[in-house]
Amino acid sequence: MKSDVVQSLTMNFEAHAQQTDGGIEYWLARDLQFLLGYSEWRNFLSVVSKARTACEVSEHRVADHFVDVNKMVDLGSGSQREIDDLMLTRYACYLIAQNGDPRKPEIAFAQTYFALQTRRAELIEQRLLDIERVQARKKLSDTERELSDVIFEQAGGSNDFALIRSKGDHALFGRSTQAMKAQWKVPDSRPLADFAPTIILKAKDFATEITIFNSRAHQLKSEPAISREHVTNNAAVRKTLLERGIRPEELPAAEDVKKVERRLAADERKSLKKPDALEQ
Repeated sequence: MKSDVVQSLTMNFEAHAQQTDGGIEYWLARDLQFLLGYSEWRNFLSVVSKARTACEVSEHRVADHFVDVNKMVDLGSGSQREIDDLMLTRYACYLIAQNGDPRKPEIAFAQTYFALQTRRAELIEQRLLDIERVQARKKLSDTERELSDVIFEQAGGSNDFALIRSKGDHALFGRSTQAMKAQWKVPDSRPLADFAPTIILKAKDFATEITIFNSRAHQLKSEPAISREHVTNNAAVRKTLLERGIRPEELPAAEDVKKVERRLAADERKSLKKPDALEQ
């Protein structure tokens, strides 16, 4: 397919993309019909029907991707008539293209276009999750540093922080820090938190924030007093997680957060060098 044809088809597909109030991208089936080279609505509906079946087989909720709507169209007499239409998500469009006539150049283009669009959306979603985890890890580091300062200021023990944190881990996981490091295959020289999933990072941060607040509010002056506070807070957070069906000690380890940071930094450098390049 010639580059000028590809460029023209790309512009046509993107020109017909629309946004809902919630920011979800969609296409109207009546528009997609002509973009895919179908002159007859009933012929196009047979392709849509196959796409609906494919959606159901893939265990996606059909109603989330194919939404029945009505719209008014202008008639030659100057009056209007209501016709049936469908709001289609990117995934629905992809399924329609996959079930279309591959001999049509528009279908061949659409199959690639929506596959790449879906892949790009997946990459964006993963990047956002990576950013969230890196930020959660940095936030926990800052909070733990503040707790360390509180312990030193109020209890005077510069070595008490590691002990208090370890007791908190035992209350949160129901087992020791070393046991969790062995389970998650964390190197001895690395903190457990560098391999913790985002929800655990946020759970630990929340419990630590409460410990800081109460240690200051109640002027806790010893390691045993601060430890009891920290254990109580981590136990309370664990109880909440268990009530929501989450067992911290049964969660799999996450990717080394240092690798995630390096990947994000590399992607940032790549985007600065090639601002118009699409990720493959």
